[in-house]
Amino acid sequence: MGGKQDGLRELSRRAVREEIAEAATALFLERGFEATTVDDIAAAVGMSQRSVFRYFATKEEIVLGHFGLVVDDLLAALRARPAGEPVWTSLRRAFDVLVVRREAPGHRHTPAPVHRLVFETPVLLAGYLQKLQQTQEAVVTELSERAASAGAPYSPDDPAPRALTAAAFGCLVAAQHSWSASAGKGSFADALDRAMATVGPRG
Repeated sequence: MGGKQDGLRELSRRAVREEIAEAATALFLERGFEATTVDDIAAAVGMSQRSVFRYFATKEEIVLGHFGLVVDDLLAALRARPAGEPVWTSLRRAFDVLVVRREAPGHRHTPAPVHRLVFETPVLLAGYLQKLQQTQEAVVTELSERAASAGAPYSPDDPAPRALTAAAFGCLVAAQHSWSASAGKGSFADALDRAMATVGPRG
């Protein structure tokens, strides 16, 4: 019974977080990130400032706080790829997790303006790039473990897993910039395919 109640509590908490994030995003896009206060966000969702801080530790986390779930999903998708598949292909297919999130129906705010908000707000961009770097480290570890499991481990001084990961994530950011510049026209998947094809497939 406790497990079921815990699950319902977590679903309820997630729903409230999403409600806060939706309201905050509307304000950020309308007024700008810096000009929007936590009091403004609290008023928009009928909460106290203190209540908002129970769900998000900082204002920045309201925009970037979903990243933990994305990382978990991305790593799970990477682990699910066939062992013999070229690394570049596996990384592109793992990024489909991000494509699905960006193109999912039902969101009031399309991700393209949110990307632009992140890229144009120094404090958000710094937090986003830090999270991307942490994600890359996790991906490098995953690729190294995959190679070892296949009986062809990378040597400690082999730059391949880190270089491939950095190149792929560079393409991801390039696709985000491109898609933001187009105001979300076309699909994010196409923008990502174009960016990764520019670098070219790697084994």
